[in-house]
Amino acid sequence: MPETDRWLIDYAENHVDIGFGGIYWVAVLTLVISTTGLLWSLPVPDEFAQISPVLNWGSTFLMAAVVYYFIISMPLAIGMLPFIFGVAAVQIWLVESPHSLPQVSAFLFALSLAGLWLGQRGNGGFRAVIHDIQLIMIAPLWLLSVLYKRLGIPY
Repeated sequence: MPETDRWLIDYAENHVDIGFGGIYWVAVLTLVISTTGLLWSLPVPDEFAQISPVLNWGSTFLMAAVVYYFIISMPLAIGMLPFIFGVAAVQIWLVESPHSLPQVSAFLFALSLAGLWLGQRGNGGFRAVIHDIQLIMIAPLWLLSVLYKRLGIPY
């Protein structure tokens, strides 16, 4: 079985009985954005800043996710690029806004945990939320795979 299918099947098996589906999926995407924001706000070595002002732990996390996506599935990776660029754009916008990136990210992280818990109440509760955090970058990929299946796009 290809690694793509293994990850997506594992994720799907743990998300059969999602309550409040809309809230849950918004929470998953918010979790990705908030986690990236928290990583984005960590101090970076001077060498990172000399290369680019957007090279930091958050952008490194996103780049690693893209590389992994391309390793496991080229069509899904291409489909994830707009989402990844969108997450990066939100981080750049927040850095340039008058709002504190760490505070906004921490607030969004807390909201996303609440949304994940609402969605996973009948599916394992808190343990399932921890599993979602572990598979943080598989969740958006799984969402895209569901869309690809509905549209008949092979991955």
